[in-house]
Order: sequence, then structure tokens, then C-alpha cells
Amino acid sequence: MARSKNITIHVPRDLRAYCEGASELELSASSVRGVLDELESRHPSLYFGICDETGAVRRHVNVFVNTDHVRDRDGLDTALVPGDEIIILPAVSGG
Repeated sequence: MARSKNITIHVPRDLRAYCEGASELELSASSVRGVLDELESRHPSLYFGICDETGAVRRHVNVFVNTDHVRDRDGLDTALVPGDEIIILPAVSGG
């Protein structure tokens, strides 16, 4: 089975209402910033669930490329190749 030429974005359950209930989205982008730009254009409510008004990823949201947190790579400038997966994980806290 051939891999998609797009980037797959895994949308957490809490944010699916902002993209018509989709658990996954496919976009073409060469960087994490490019993915976020596409999300801002196509699904603005989802984008603002991930990023703040300055365009930075919200403190309580973690973004991974495959298994690597973007902060451990090149942040929003992390390069992507076809078939990469973006995983969005809101922080979980308890008390």
C-alpha cells in the first residue's frame, strides 16, 4: 500500500468539532508552519484551538512530527516530507 503524498494531521477528540468532526486531515506542506497556515485558511477555529493570536502554539498544546516533539527539532520550521504525520496533543492535567 503506497503512502499518501500529503501530510496527515491527527486531530484530538476535543478539537474535532472545529473541523467537522474529522479525526484526520490531509494537507500538503513543507513545514509545520505550512501546516498551521493551511489549517488557519481551511479550519480557522481549529487553528485557534492550536495557536494563539501571535501564531505560536498554545502552551497547553503539544505538536509532534511522527514521534518527535517539534520543540526538539526546528520548532514551527521543522521540515516535512510526504507521508509525515502531525499529532496534536492537548496537555492533560489532573488534580
